[in-house]
Amino acid sequence: MARDQCSRRGSFTTALFVIAIGVFFLLINLRPGPDLWWYVLSRYWPVIIIIIGLGKMWDAWMDRASTDPTAPRHHSGGPIAVLIIVLFLGLALWRGKTVRASLHDTEDIGLQGAQSVSANIEIPAGTLDLSGGASRLLDADFNYLEDDGKPTIDYSVTNGRGDLNITQENKHHLHFATARNDWRLRFANNVPLDLNVQIGAGESNLRLPGLNVGTLDVNIGAGQLRLDVTGPRKTNLNVVVHGGVGAATIRLPKDVGVRVHASGGIGAVHAGALNREGDDYVNAALGKTPATIDVSIAGGVGSINLQLE
Repeated sequence: MARDQCSRRGSFTTALFVIAIGVFFLLINLRPGPDLWWYVLSRYWPVIIIIIGLGKMWDAWMDRASTDPTAPRHHSGGPIAVLIIVLFLGLALWRGKTVRASLHDTEDIGLQGAQSVSANIEIPAGTLDLSGGASRLLDADFNYLEDDGKPTIDYSVTNGRGDLNITQENKHHLHFATARNDWRLRFANNVPLDLNVQIGAGESNLRLPGLNVGTLDVNIGAGQLRLDVTGPRKTNLNVVVHGGVGAATIRLPKDVGVRVHASGGIGAVHAGALNREGDDYVNAALGKTPATIDVSIAGGVGSINLQLE
């Protein structure tokens, strides 16, 4: 009798894992983009914990209900939880590929007498593209879902200092519409600018050539960062990158002194043509130019690719 119970249990567990493997390869065939994976995981990770907890509760209940504690269970909660998680994420990714951003908005912000500006940008998830070339202080273009809330811009000027905040309400509705949340921000080149960028999950493409940025603080939860600080500089630039899970590619100039410091839970660092000095990576121009670019990378950033151009 015990052999028959073990056989039925093994058969059921094997069937669940076969189904899970099939769903996994189906997801590979769908080929969702990496930003979609990060978006789904960042939004629905609590559901994964809940499902695992329910599986543990099922096992505990079965153990208490069994009259023979030594007898094997017919159905374990672990394999069932794995199957439910795979099916749930598969449905979320499939829905995410079929739904696109439904709303579009643009805004233009003038300097209003500011001589310098501090900008705080907070995007919960999606894609952020930031660069220069605006005719005013800011030209903003947003694609977003109604359930995620309309991005809002708040700007004020005090004693010649502008304070700019770009945020999103993010109503946290539980839905499978994981469409791309795209923000395209263009800043004026000639305005002294300090940037604080926070992105929960997704991709950020920060192109600073031409911009008069003094400090840049980037905090990314999960996803990919592409940062370009090439081009001539007359003033120093201080960059701090706090990473969660993902990868960073940073383009650096040859003709401006550069120092990159990497610490914490850092993955592989591909330094390219930079020279290593302890935990720092420097170029040949360091100490020989009027301006210096200091980059500090900390936290759980995955692979870091430093490109000297």
